[in-house]
Amino acid sequence: MSDNNLYITKEGLQKLQDELRELVEVKRPEVAQKIKEAREMGDISENAAYDEAKRDQAFIEGRISELEEIIKSSIVATTVGNGVVAVGSKVTVHIDGDEEEFHIVGAPEADPMQRKISHESPLGASLMGKAVGEKIEVEAPIGKLTYTIMKIS
Repeated sequence: MSDNNLYITKEGLQKLQDELRELVEVKRPEVAQKIKEAREMGDISENAAYDEAKRDQAFIEGRISELEEIIKSSIVATTVGNGVVAVGSKVTVHIDGDEEEFHIVGAPEADPMQRKISHESPLGASLMGKAVGEKIEVEAPIGKLTYTIMKIS
């Protein structure tokens, strides 16, 4: 999986498409209206509302371009239930007497706070292709951690 394609879950792709649609259909027209209104105020050389609207426009256009590129190069990962960890898998692991569940996702949708880890992260990459019962070791700031795969769904 080390090519120029971005692997992403179906849900992650939908979320990116929804964000793109929101930016194009709602945010872009809103900021265009703000720019128009600021221009109507007269001199734009020292118009804070105009400057802010132009910054917003630059951000929105940049994000639209970024999303279009991500979506264009994305491949929806399909987990076929073959018993090994892949993008889209939910993996329950045993570590230090605790069980934790991680959802392996593509890099654009990673959110460690929600236990969504990228298949490119150290832990995600170590889990890829492994089966229930296998142990992996991952180097962490506190030292080497050993994870045992308990369940894959």
